[in-house]
Amino acid sequence: MAEPEFKDHFSGVSNNYSQSRPHYPTELFDYLSSLTQSHELAWDCATGNGQAAMELAGHYSKVYASDASQNQLDQACQHPNIQYALASAENSGLKSQSIDLITVAQALHWFDLQAFATECKRVLKTNGVLAVWCYKRLSISPEIDKLITEFYFDEIGQYWPEERQMVENGYAKIELPFPEIKTPEFMMHANWTLQHLIQYLNTWSAVSKYKKQHKRNPIDQIEAQLTELWGNSDTREISWRIMLRVFKNS
Repeated sequence: MAEPEFKDHFSGVSNNYSQSRPHYPTELFDYLSSLTQSHELAWDCATGNGQAAMELAGHYSKVYASDASQNQLDQACQHPNIQYALASAENSGLKSQSIDLITVAQALHWFDLQAFATECKRVLKTNGVLAVWCYKRLSISPEIDKLITEFYFDEIGQYWPEERQMVENGYAKIELPFPEIKTPEFMMHANWTLQHLIQYLNTWSAVSKYKKQHKRNPIDQIEAQLTELWGNSDTREISWRIMLRVFKNS
């Protein structure tokens, strides 16, 4: 079987990505680890900079953290319990029935879902758990949220990959061949400077595509207005709702 095409939208901003993205709450990983019967081996698929893998390393004896981008892996956080590997979601290289927990953070929409589901079926232990999640646009204040939403849809909307619609839907329409578990809600929170926010916006794949096509940064068009709305605060609290779906290999 041919290897599915890897759609790499982030290697060009891997350094900014590792420094600028929000962090998932510890409570999320406490919850996920409570769902597995054993805690020997977790697979963080499409690990990116290893953020989720670092959290899993506190709950599992070993974490296999794979990504199809070497540039992302080069920026990943190091931990003695984590083994990083250059591998696709659909062909992990893992042993059959070896995994207690599979996590996919903000990446499932890039996969060949059928091939990935087959790989999950192969590597998960009986009663092993698959957890996938994404997060939508950030929330700061009504005025700033409105500006960023208009920028997202009106200015760079046509530059988003078509897979982004799955995130807009909160993964609700994605079907996987496992029984699903009802989950609690989780939020991400951060206190960022305006400059950190701008760095984060620069990691958006649509911004990167716009810059490549037009040879200018679309964020320049909103930066002055964003600065005015930000006001005199050094930092502001920013939040994201996590859209989580959890499945068990019964």
